[in-house]
Amino acid sequence: MEITHRHFILHKPFGFLSQFIRNETTRKNKKLLAELGDFPEGTMSVGRLDQDSEGLLFLTTDGKVSYAVCSNKQVEKEYYVQVDGEISEEAIESLQKGVEISVNKEKYTTLPCKAKKLDTPNFPPRAKKIRDERHGPTSWASITIKEGKFRQVRKMSAAVGFPTLRLIRVRIGTVKLEDLESGKYIEVNQFDF
Repeated sequence: MEITHRHFILHKPFGFLSQFIRNETTRKNKKLLAELGDFPEGTMSVGRLDQDSEGLLFLTTDGKVSYAVCSNKQVEKEYYVQVDGEISEEAIESLQKGVEISVNKEKYTTLPCKAKKLDTPNFPPRAKKIRDERHGPTSWASITIKEGKFRQVRKMSAAVGFPTLRLIRVRIGTVKLEDLESGKYIEVNQFDF
């Protein structure tokens, strides 16, 4: 008998871990994805968004699909990033060329990527206030990468002098977050990335 797997597209809210099972004693009071819906047993996230990040996340019961998405180095992932300060054209150009970050305590130069300034996108305010306007201006950029190193986009923006205040993944391949509300999900037949 063939197993029928299920797949979901989720808008991960701020403050949730990208996991379903508590596997560390230090994370007893953390919010898990299972709290967002009635997902079938064995559901896993495809890739990760850290606790402070928001946006598009694929969920599946099929480990082979998860591996196929994560191992495909041609799949673009686009992030909208709110940064501290008015991001400069020089910073955008540096991001496009690749910047040096630390990965597992080793220096690593990111691959060239797509980056551009953005007008403030139309997202509802985050559940936890980002900061007070008295601390100076903020701005937004779009950063599109094909890699997925740990906290890579945050490290990239910091490397060019504009630390990340808010990070929202808006696209994986051809799948876009669009108007899916934070904490909501839809079931799909497959991921067409």
